[in-house]
Amino acid sequence: MSHTGRHFLQIPGPTNVPDRVLRALSAPTIDHRGPEFVKLTREVLDGLKPVFGTSGPVIIYPSSGTGAWEAALVNTVAPGDKVLCFETGHFATLWRDMALKLGLDVDFVPGDWRRGANPQTVRERLEADTDHAIKAVMVVHNETSTGVTSRISEIRAAIDAAAHPALLLVDTVSSLGCMDYHHDAWGVDVTVCGSQKGLMLPPGLGFNAISEKAQAAAGKIDRARSYWDWEPIIEANRSGAFPYTPATNLLYGLREALAMLHEEGLPNVFARHARHAAAARAAVRGWGLDLQCADEREYSSSLTAVRMPGESGADRLRQIILDRFDMSLGNGLGRLKDAVFRIGHLGHFNDLQLAGTLSGVRMGLHLAGVPIKDGGLDAALDHLQSN
Repeated sequence: MSHTGRHFLQIPGPTNVPDRVLRALSAPTIDHRGPEFVKLTREVLDGLKPVFGTSGPVIIYPSSGTGAWEAALVNTVAPGDKVLCFETGHFATLWRDMALKLGLDVDFVPGDWRRGANPQTVRERLEADTDHAIKAVMVVHNETSTGVTSRISEIRAAIDAAAHPALLLVDTVSSLGCMDYHHDAWGVDVTVCGSQKGLMLPPGLGFNAISEKAQAAAGKIDRARSYWDWEPIIEANRSGAFPYTPATNLLYGLREALAMLHEEGLPNVFARHARHAAAARAAVRGWGLDLQCADEREYSSSLTAVRMPGESGADRLRQIILDRFDMSLGNGLGRLKDAVFRIGHLGHFNDLQLAGTLSGVRMGLHLAGVPIKDGGLDAALDHLQSN
C-alpha cells in the first residue's frame, strides 16, 4: 500500500529528527584540527553538561549506546571484578551479557520486567558484601523494553546507607533529555547515553559522563583498552580536539539539538514528556488495557509499553497499524516478544502528534479485533486539554 504524508515513527528511538537538526547535519565538513572545529567542540561539551546535570567531563564517542556501555565498563572494572546488576528488562540483560563477555563476575538480581531496580535490595546486597568485592552497581535508568524507570536517587541513597565504595553506573539511553536527571546530585559515577532518543539525533554518538571517583578508578584499572580509553579523549578535549577523527556532522547536529533543548528550557522539556506520558497512560486505561509498568512511581516519560490481552498478538497489531496508517510502534523484546507493543512519545514531539499516534493505535486495536472499551482516546485528549 502506498502512503501520503509523513510516516509516524513512534518507536522509542531512534526518534524523529527535527528539521533544524537535519539542516545542521547537512553543513559542509570542516577541518577537525582547525579553529572552527575547536569552537564547535567547546560549544557541544559545554551544552551537554546541564543536560547530564554535571560539571565534570562528558566524553563523546562515534558509537552506539552499546559502545558507551563498553566504555563505562572497561574504564572502571577489570576482568574478575564483581558487579551487581538487575534484570529490569531486555537492555539490562544485554548489558549483563556484555559484562560477562568482558570477564566480569556478575551478580544478576532476577526481576519480572515490570519493576525497576529495588533500592532495598541494593542496600542488602552491598551490606552483605563486607569484603567490598562488588566494584560497581549497574542500573538502567529507563528500561526501553518495558517503560519502567528505576529510582536512581534512591539507589544512590541505598549505596550510601550501606557505606559501600562501589561505583554507580547508569544507562540513560532512553531517558536523558526526556526526564529529570542529575549525574552529580545523584552521585552517579558513569552516565551512559546515545544520541538517537532524547537528544533528537540520528544514531551514531555515544556518551559517558564521569565523576572524579570514576576517573580515579580508571587510572588504577589494569586492563588493555585503546579506543574506549577516557584519558586520551579528556586530554584532547582540553584543547577542543579529539584523539581520532570525530563525527563532525553529528556534532553539528548535536549543537543544534542542544540549542533546542536549552531554548525550550530543560524543566519544560521534562514537563512536556511527563504530560504526554500521562495522556498515553490515560488512553491505555480508558481502553481497559494494562501497562507493563506495575509501579506508578516508576512510570516512564519516554514511552508506554502496553500488554496485549488474552491471546491477541502484539506483532499482528503492529503490522496492521503499519500497513493501514503508516505508523511504526515498538515491538516486544526478549521475553516480551509479541506480548507488548511500545508507544514512543519522546524527543521532538507535540500534542497533535500524540493525538494522531493514539488515534492510530485505537483504530488498529479495532481492526485487529482486540476487545477494548470506549473512551480511551477521549481520556487522553481531555488530559492534553486540561494540563
